[in-house]
Amino acid sequence: MEENVTYRGEHFQVTDSTVLPRIVPRGDRLHPKLYFGGASEAAERVAATEADVQLFWGEPLAGVEERIERLRSLSEKLGREHAPLEFGLRITTFVRDTTEQAWAEAEAKVAEMAKNDMAKNKGALPRNPYRQTAVGQQRLLDLATRGDVLDDNLYTAPGKVGGGGAGTTWLVGSPEDVAKSLRKYEDLGITHFVLSDTPYLPEIERQGNQLLPLLRE
Repeated sequence: MEENVTYRGEHFQVTDSTVLPRIVPRGDRLHPKLYFGGASEAAERVAATEADVQLFWGEPLAGVEERIERLRSLSEKLGREHAPLEFGLRITTFVRDTTEQAWAEAEAKVAEMAKNDMAKNKGALPRNPYRQTAVGQQRLLDLATRGDVLDDNLYTAPGKVGGGGAGTTWLVGSPEDVAKSLRKYEDLGITHFVLSDTPYLPEIERQGNQLLPLLRE
């Protein structure tokens, strides 16, 4: 690994730069695992050739399956030189003790989000400024036009009032409901899961106690 690097490129420049703390090689891996996001054609070409893990946001199973197949095909077409591309899912998991409690509280939370947004924007819901430019965000936001609930328990209604990012779709239900849905993504080839909800501390504790034990089984 080089030290005191000076580089002038199209997208970034550095002068006498040295990475600290030093990255420790592990076996034949000289750098940390690279997690990558992006749904545009250009982003998928980068993922297919250079990324270690392509992260998806919470799309329906059919959409994730189609993207996995396309990226695998693209990796082969572009002559990927690294280990096979892996796939991950970043999604909000809204877990409660029972299915009924989960849906009642999820719907109430979305209603409160909508109320707050309307108050902040003088009676109008905000429009995401990246809708027309970020392909991944548009894909998520467009899901709400197909229905508030897709697959078994993929809740798209938050996309009508929230932003366009990872919090736009939620998996809602009991620990058993959500674990079952995550297993279906696993069956498609998802091997990395980034799960969260807000407020972070109580939700992480809930998922650690109720959801993760089911996934470890």
